[in-house]
Amino acid sequence: MKKLLSLFLLLACLLKPVSAEDGSRLWLRQSTDAHAQITAPRQSPTLNIAVNELKQAWKGLPVTLVLKKDKQLSSEGFRIRQVNEKLTVTSPTETGLLYAAYHLIRLQEMRNFGKPSETDLEITENPAYDLRILNHWDNLDRSIERGYAGKSLWNWEELPGTLSDRYEAYARANASIGINATVLNNVNASSKILSAEYLEKVKALADVFRPYGIKVYLSINFASPMQLGGLSTADPLDKDVIAWWKQKVKEIYRTIPDFGGFLVKANSEGQPGPCDFNRTHAEGANMLADALKPYKGIVMWRAFVYSPTDADRAKQAYLEFQPLDGQFRDNVIVQIKNGPVDFQPREPYSPLFGAMPRTPQMVEFQITQEYLGFSNHLAYLAPMWEEFFDFVKPSSLKAIAGVANIGTDTNWCGHPFAQANWYAFGRMAWNPSLTSETIAEEWLKQTFFDASNPKHAPIAYEIHNMMMESREAVVDYMMPLGLHHLFAWGHHYGPEPWCDVPGARPDWMPSYYHKADKQGIGFDRSHMGSNATAQYPDSLCHLYDDIRTCPDEYLLWFHHAPWQHTMQSGRTLWDELCYRYDHGVQQVRSFQKKWDLAENYIDAERFKDVQSRLKIQARDAVWWKDACLLYFQEFSGLRAPYEVERPIHELDDLKQVKLPIDNHECPTPKMLNERR
Repeated sequence: MKKLLSLFLLLACLLKPVSAEDGSRLWLRQSTDAHAQITAPRQSPTLNIAVNELKQAWKGLPVTLVLKKDKQLSSEGFRIRQVNEKLTVTSPTETGLLYAAYHLIRLQEMRNFGKPSETDLEITENPAYDLRILNHWDNLDRSIERGYAGKSLWNWEELPGTLSDRYEAYARANASIGINATVLNNVNASSKILSAEYLEKVKALADVFRPYGIKVYLSINFASPMQLGGLSTADPLDKDVIAWWKQKVKEIYRTIPDFGGFLVKANSEGQPGPCDFNRTHAEGANMLADALKPYKGIVMWRAFVYSPTDADRAKQAYLEFQPLDGQFRDNVIVQIKNGPVDFQPREPYSPLFGAMPRTPQMVEFQITQEYLGFSNHLAYLAPMWEEFFDFVKPSSLKAIAGVANIGTDTNWCGHPFAQANWYAFGRMAWNPSLTSETIAEEWLKQTFFDASNPKHAPIAYEIHNMMMESREAVVDYMMPLGLHHLFAWGHHYGPEPWCDVPGARPDWMPSYYHKADKQGIGFDRSHMGSNATAQYPDSLCHLYDDIRTCPDEYLLWFHHAPWQHTMQSGRTLWDELCYRYDHGVQQVRSFQKKWDLAENYIDAERFKDVQSRLKIQARDAVWWKDACLLYFQEFSGLRAPYEVERPIHELDDLKQVKLPIDNHECPTPKMLNERR
């Protein structure tokens, strides 16, 4: 018995996962070895960070590491040269040297950089965009719109006097992946953020972020001259309004000399804007741009607008902005969501990209998973963004923004795998030619697995595959074949394709988009319908406009297709819809199996956390499948194919489900277990 117990204890030690973790270290989990002697130019806060990071993280062979300035590269670019046991890192700026330090650490974690065989190596990196920015939808009461990882990091009540350690940790994480800017507050902005009291609070954060190369920006309320300044108008051509903004901008730069500029949501979802005063978006943006220009500040003017003036919401941004091409100041960037509606699990790209050749444009991605299961579902988003860049040339954009998924949760992002989307956004913003596969491998090896341990390789391979399949699985069990916006009223978490709220705007109802009837399903955006296809370049217009050539993944986005329409697979539309929903469910179940393989290689805390969330996701996938197929079956009148898993819910029961959440929180396991 004693021998058996001893053997059991020995096996337990051999199989014991790595030490306990809570996810707070993100992808910056390097241990200290300090095998480098570092020479750097005159010390500064930024250089001190770079030197300290290398001293703490370096675990290769002893080397002499030299950091020095080199004006031949772009301002934040860098070059790494290794010759024998000497590493030379050069950049024109201290921030570039900091990025180089993090890149060197990343290379080391990926492939044991610094081996004797690597005696002659040169790497040059230059960022694709000068502006790589996170947009926080954080409110001053510390709630976060579409925030699924706790409260806002910014404790406005305690600022400027009390500075949380998390502020510097946040800056460090962003710098490590090349993010160089942040918008601190929600695009549905309170004018209070521009008050003298709050500008001092913003200054305190800017002072923390500055050594990490991060500038702060603010979302503004266009009616601030009225709400904060007491003026009777916010008309951008009014001389008093112009003077008010100039004085406010002067005050901001006196407080924060390296302030970046403004992000503006105007005339959208009830927000005030220049159109309220019969002015154009260009006139509103230009007024702010003129106030910012002496300080080299910029305006990011969002093109997310829609109104009931057109029968198709997807056309609105193009209709409103394309005629304004060439009318914006050179320090205005029009910020456009990747798709024409609203961060759906899959959308075609917004046709506004490329349609304004005389206007700087930037893409807005959503990192937080508003329409992809919040922080309960695993959905690696880099393949979605990679898909966008298949259609929109990175070189055609001026900048890149991502709506942040960061909160006060210990692990920052709620779901441990949601950290990968923050990481992927930063890496892709730096270099959009990086593949989603490469980024996933980087993140896994820095977060969960040891690249130098051959026993980890086969498990890492399986989890890598899980990540790469995850977004497509979400599309399948939520809204395949171009379906979109079938979400519950008020929070967008679960399915509610039958939703009908009396008096609500039609374009907030799922039926506006799916248009299911006895004949078929889908939104006709062809020349026979809303003619949204005409907003795309001719080649894509012809492809999407013809139901015979439209790709299956966009079919119901562009066409109201008959239930018996023959798909590219040879199946009918109804059968294909059933197979796609079922495939999504089976995929998530396979993720549970793959993750279980990692139990002996990952700390118990994070393993159990992911395992628990995968159980939620599997149940939610069945909820989505049953709700949508049972509802649409009422229109099609067709049976599901024999091979498809049968529903476990009744439609009438599903119609009674009302989760007690709003758009600021993620449903808990208890809520979901009690859904009714």
